[in-house]
This record gives sequence, structure tokens and C-alpha cells, in this order.
Amino acid sequence: MAGEITETGELYSSYVGLVYMFNLIVGTGALTMPKAFATAGWLVSLVLLVFLGFMSFVTTTFVIEAMAAANAQLRWKRMENLKEEEDDDSSTASDSDVLIRDNYERAEKRPILSVQKRGSPNPFEITDRVEMGQMASMFFNKVGVNLFYFCIIVYLYGDLAIYAAAVPFSLMQVTCAAGNDSCGVEADTKYNDTDRCWGPLRRVDAYRIYLAIFTLLLGPFTFFDVQKTKYLQILTSLMRWIAFAVMIVLALVRIGHGQGEGHPPLADFSGVRNLFGVCVYSFMCQHSLPSLITPVSSKRHLTRLVFLDYVLILAFYGLLSFTAIFCFRGDSLMDMYTLNFARCDVVRLTAVRFFLGLFPVFTISTNFPIIAVTLRNNWKTLFHREGGTYPWVVDRVVFPTITLVPPVLVAFCTHDLESLVGITGAYAGTGIQYVIPAFLVYHCRRDTQLAFGCGVSNKHRSPFRHTFWVGFVLLWAFSCFIFVTANIVLSETKL
Repeated sequence: MAGEITETGELYSSYVGLVYMFNLIVGTGALTMPKAFATAGWLVSLVLLVFLGFMSFVTTTFVIEAMAAANAQLRWKRMENLKEEEDDDSSTASDSDVLIRDNYERAEKRPILSVQKRGSPNPFEITDRVEMGQMASMFFNKVGVNLFYFCIIVYLYGDLAIYAAAVPFSLMQVTCAAGNDSCGVEADTKYNDTDRCWGPLRRVDAYRIYLAIFTLLLGPFTFFDVQKTKYLQILTSLMRWIAFAVMIVLALVRIGHGQGEGHPPLADFSGVRNLFGVCVYSFMCQHSLPSLITPVSSKRHLTRLVFLDYVLILAFYGLLSFTAIFCFRGDSLMDMYTLNFARCDVVRLTAVRFFLGLFPVFTISTNFPIIAVTLRNNWKTLFHREGGTYPWVVDRVVFPTITLVPPVLVAFCTHDLESLVGITGAYAGTGIQYVIPAFLVYHCRRDTQLAFGCGVSNKHRSPFRHTFWVGFVLLWAFSCFIFVTANIVLSETKL
């Protein structure tokens, strides 16, 4: 029942969960997708978008299956601990060691289902929120756990670098145009970082000033604990959908009036590297699935709802990108798509121009402290030793500092958002979206079979249950890594 309170928080219906997943996936990556589409060509972009959406759906079902297996393990361990405590209470002190050893041996040999009483919940019911780090600790060895945290940390660093660059870049584009007595970024204007912004200040100077202000205002949150409130989430989601809807409608109106300037190529393989990274980044949700799926009250048709979500997301990405590439010329599309609507000939209302131009500033700024604290906590978990505590300086100064400084330095050196998104998605994103889910589902299936036997299956088992799919996902991830690396090397060689 929606609204019921459990250990995982307030439950909500499966359709509310569908909306939450949609909001989680459709984020900053969508704003960089139009330029990536225009660069790679519309046919190549469409094919790659559909294929990467399908691959993301496959690994999403892998994570859900691993969550169910982890819940079964936790449920079994709780029941075994309870049984051992009852046996300890009924035994004498002299026989306790023998009984514990016998109980342990029986538990190792007995299938989990043997401890389930008639009428008890299905062992694979997803009721406990088991985060990916905990699943990694349950199914991986020590090396695997460290590699998992390394991948998560690299991805979060990339996320923070994108956010740290996007906000100052948007502010620079909007305010420099206003400072030059222009009503926006003109279609035929190609700005360089050395161009003037206000008086003697160059555009790059304005960008770095905004970056410094952004760091001073939001950086301190890294040193404290901060949580996203429900109302802040509602506000940012509302602003996001207003902005997306306005951009799509304005682009359709321009195309309908014959003012479309775009003539995108069919295919241009030189742009595939960035497109790949942008698409992987734009489908990223696997690391947040436990927090999203666990509170869903009815998980009976979970896989179907997730599939419907992916279909809707694909349709939305296609609509946003195709209206963009046929409305604007490829060389005039900005890294941050909202900035294309800072032109007077596109949007006449000043308030709408400033809302769209500054839209990333509001939404990204609310997410930056959350991701920074998440990254800081992952650093702590990676170096944590059982029973140990960190000195105050390490806990309150060192970890927040190594969290905040690297992404700010990257943003100081470059504001090329398309490349930042592409590299983050192509490397760390590949690990989180493909490699980790594939290994999680492989090991959880092996452990489940040992504990349950061959006759029992996970009720949330992925429809891609054959081992072929695990191998295919890993092979695809490896191929992507090689392709992107080779493409970067060739690009650097040409330069």
C-alpha cells in the first residue's frame, strides 16, 4: 500500500517508481545529446541510442536480480542467527561450542528454502535496501570490492567535474552576451575564450570567476552532511520538465514555420566517440536502483515497468535530439543545449531566454553537494578498517579536500562539456553500467544455486538469464573501452 512506512522509507506505487526512474535517468546528459547527435549523424546516432538503451535495460535487470538474491541471503542469515541463538539458549555452556559447530555445518548443507515456513514471504522479495557497495561486499572478493569503489569514485569525480564546468559556463554565456549589449548568442557567432566579455575581462576570465564563486558557495557543503529534501527534489524536477517542454515546443514551432536551419549528415563516424560516452552517461541509473526500486510497493510486474520506462526515455531523447538537429545547424549547437535558446530570433521573451539559459545553474547547483558528499563517503568506505575510526583532521579535512579539489581543477582547465560527459560515460560509465552489473549477476546466480539448489529460481530473475548475455555485456564493454581509447589516441595523433 502506497504511503506505508518501512525501514526503507515511505512506499510508493509502481507507477510513481516509474516516474522517479524517468527523472533519475533524464538529467544533465540529455542537454549535451543534441550536439553529439549533430556531430555523429542522425542515423548513426539513432541506431547507437537504441542499442545503448537496450544494453542499459539488460544490465538494469541484472542489478534487480542481484538485489533480490542479496535480500534472500540477508533473510537466510537472519533466520540462521535466530536459530543459533535459540539453540544456544537451550544448550549447556559445556556443549555450546559443539552445538554451534554442528548448526553451522547443517546450515552450510541445508538449502535456504528449508528454513522457510509455510506462508512466510518469498525469500527473493526485495524488502531491504541493499546498495551496490553492499552487494559487491557480499558477492565479490576483496580485490573486486576495491575495483568497484575505484570505478564509482572515478565516475563521481567525472560527475562533479561536469557540474563544476556546466554552471560557470552557462553563467558566462548568458552574462557575457548581456554585457556586450546583445540579446543572446547569435547563430553565426563563434566565440573564443579570449574574446572580450566585460571591458578588459575575457570570456575565460569570467568563466573562472564564476567557477571560483561556485566553489566558494557550494564547496563548503562537502565538509558537512547534506541531504536532498523532498521539496527541493520536486522543485528541480518541475523546473527540468518546464525547460525540456519549452525547448521541444519552440524547436517544433520553428521547424513548422520553415525556419529550421539544420541539415544533419546521415553518418559521421568521427563523432561516435563522444556520442557513445554521452549516451552511456544519459542512461546511467544502475548505481541508484536500490534506493529507487526497494520502496516500490508492488514489484509483481517490475521488469515490464522498467521496460516501459526505457521505451519512454528513448522516445524523449529521440524527440529532443531530432528537433534540435533539424532546428539548428550542427556548428551552431552549443555544448549545453539550453544556451541555443538565448537568441532573440528563437525566443523573444527575455524572461524565457534567461530561464532556459540559467536552467542548468539552478538544477545542477542543487545536485552538486549531494554528489560531493556521496563521493566523500565512498572514499571513507574504501579505506575503512573494521572497528577503526579516522582522526578528526583526516575525517573532516583530508577526505572533503580530495573530493572537492580534483573536479574543480579539471573545470578550471576546460569547459568542454561534450568531452567531459563523453569521457566520463565512456570509461567510468562503462564500468558502472556494464561491467559491475554483469559480474554481480554472475556471482549472485552462482551463490544462489549453491544455497537453493537447481530447482528454485529467483522470482526477479532477469529475462536475459542465459550466461551468454553476461559474456555479451562484458565483451561489449571491453570493445567500447578499446574503441574509445583508440579513437582518442588517433585524435591526439592528428593534432
